[in-house]
Amino acid sequence: MRILHTESSCGWGGQELRILDESRGMVGRGHTVTIAAPVESRLLAEARRRGLEAIDLPIARKSPRGVLSLYRWLRNHPVDVINTHSSTDSWLTAVACAISGRTAAIVRTRHISAAVPENRATRWLYVSATHHVVTTGEALRRQLIDVNGFPADRVTSVPTGVDTRRFAPGERAAARRALDLPPRAFLLGIVATLRSWKGHRYLLETFATIARGDCMLVIVGDGPQRANIESQIAELNLADRVIMAGNQSDVLPWLHAIDLFVLPSYANEGVPQALVQAMLCALPCVTTDVGSIGEAARDGETALVVPARDVVALGQALQRLIGSEELRNALGRAARAHCENRFSVAQMLDRMEDLFQDAVRKV
Repeated sequence: MRILHTESSCGWGGQELRILDESRGMVGRGHTVTIAAPVESRLLAEARRRGLEAIDLPIARKSPRGVLSLYRWLRNHPVDVINTHSSTDSWLTAVACAISGRTAAIVRTRHISAAVPENRATRWLYVSATHHVVTTGEALRRQLIDVNGFPADRVTSVPTGVDTRRFAPGERAAARRALDLPPRAFLLGIVATLRSWKGHRYLLETFATIARGDCMLVIVGDGPQRANIESQIAELNLADRVIMAGNQSDVLPWLHAIDLFVLPSYANEGVPQALVQAMLCALPCVTTDVGSIGEAARDGETALVVPARDVVALGQALQRLIGSEELRNALGRAARAHCENRFSVAQMLDRMEDLFQDAVRKV
């Protein structure tokens, strides 16, 4: 198949990483894949760095120019499937295909659990212009069916896959030496783009209540909330206990280095890649039941799950794990086994390939 991925967002996180991993996997299966993104987006540069075909189009905003750019590109480069990923590029693609009469199958991937507007225009986009909708978790799928009333047979959940062989338990002491981290500290860690809904604010508020002197917090990632997070660290007098690691091209050594993973998100989640990666590394995890997180994190079985924005409950869960090596080990083993069976890259590619082929047949 000839596949085009469109992405209007200039952000960087799990959504963009999925596009790259899925594209690389489809190329490996013999398909032709192109990624279209704004020239200023990091996705464009990262796609080219990985050897993927990528084109810059002015699709960061809804505009006639964006529609025209897609219309012209598709006229000269016919494709079988267009996989859209954000609201803006989904609208631009739908309009460009409508005015051109192109017969490419449009597949819309919904990566987050934010509400979809309930109006005639949005229903046209999701039900008429789009051939199939993919969500990154079953809870997101049910939301589109139960709340928006979209046909159940037109919405499929395909969680993001992770390389289960690469993300596996590692040697903590060696990882800490390589990263110059304290060898004997108890390290809590979070890997996430610094966005408000990832819950860093609540994690820091909770961490400030942990009296154990050898506990430190490692924050891996960057993003729009960095200044606010740094201000909160200063206000809570945590500068000597929090490590701001910034963006990391490879998060695996950081996962190997920490003792406990925390992701206190309160909105907009499918099944977060970083959480699955941590669970595959057999890390004990504390998280929330937001979006489709519950498909990976089952309270008391594969993780400890607390209510979102509940600092008291988050603190109790962290203290419980900090105080019990036996519980940490048990949850880590169960997490690895659970995610290995459900969130592999091969499973994601199999399902997306079948879905694309089915959509093409129905055009």
